Amino acid sequence: MEFTESLKKNHQFRFVYNRGRSIANRLLVMYSVRNNSAINRYGISVSKKVGNSVVRSRITRLLRESYRLNENSILSGYDIVIIARAAAKGATYGEMESALMHLLRKQKLLRSKED
Repeated sequence: MEFTESLKKNHQFRFVYNRGRSIANRLLVMYSVRNNSAINRYGISVSKKVGNSVVRSRITRLLRESYRLNENSILSGYDIVIIARAAAKGATYGEMESALMHLLRKQKLLRSKED
């Protein structure tokens, strides 16, 4: 991920939860807040309610890959946290990517076509 760092610490996630705007769809919940830097910071959270470690790891990989492939179309300067819902358990890559792009569009985090 060229323009993005990972959120790893609990206090970083809590900051985004407390200060960020949230939006959700059937598969995912997204929180985002401006971070006053030139890069994005991105975190993924998949709870044990979603499934066992194999399922959680698969969902994390799908989300990371769909973010990576669409990274050039995402505005810079945001902290983004994605939370997987239980419905994401059986979702395909296409469904996960579509859900992620839907949330990014609704949060107005995608670049316009002329940029």
